[in-house]
Amino acid sequence: MSDTIAFKPESLQQVHKIMARYPEGRQKSALLPVLHIAQKEFGGWLDVPVMDYVAELLSIQPIEVYEVATFYTMFNMKPVGKYVLEVCRTGPCMVCGSEKILDHIRTKLNIKDGETTQDGMFTLKPAECLGACGYAPMLQLGKFYHENLTIEKVDEILDLCREGQVDLG
Repeated sequence: MSDTIAFKPESLQQVHKIMARYPEGRQKSALLPVLHIAQKEFGGWLDVPVMDYVAELLSIQPIEVYEVATFYTMFNMKPVGKYVLEVCRTGPCMVCGSEKILDHIRTKLNIKDGETTQDGMFTLKPAECLGACGYAPMLQLGKFYHENLTIEKVDEILDLCREGQVDLG
């Protein structure tokens, strides 16, 4: 195993517990939950050495980890801000104003899609369907959905983040 990258003992114990759910030779089945643990533990994103470490733990090829990590939007391939604003931009959200919400966030935070504010606080990440079509437009912040968004609601969310009063779950 890597000398520089290693899970904390409690995280490693959790990884082994997840791996034990699957039959011998099927460790790859644990990849998604292990990647979530890795992203949380190693700064909110998955660097190549971190993905290589996960591959080694699961006894799979690094490319198998890269394929999964780059496919799913919940994994970050570069450093992100403390608060990742994932704004849905598919049909129902677009019809209900998500582009207006995205434009407001871009202007207010002075960032483009995929960028992080200079203070490292916010990253804007347009997302494909987040499954809350009946409550559009919406954004995901951590594990929580913020639905029926308006410019005023977005400003309130940003202010609460700046004050450190937002729970990411």
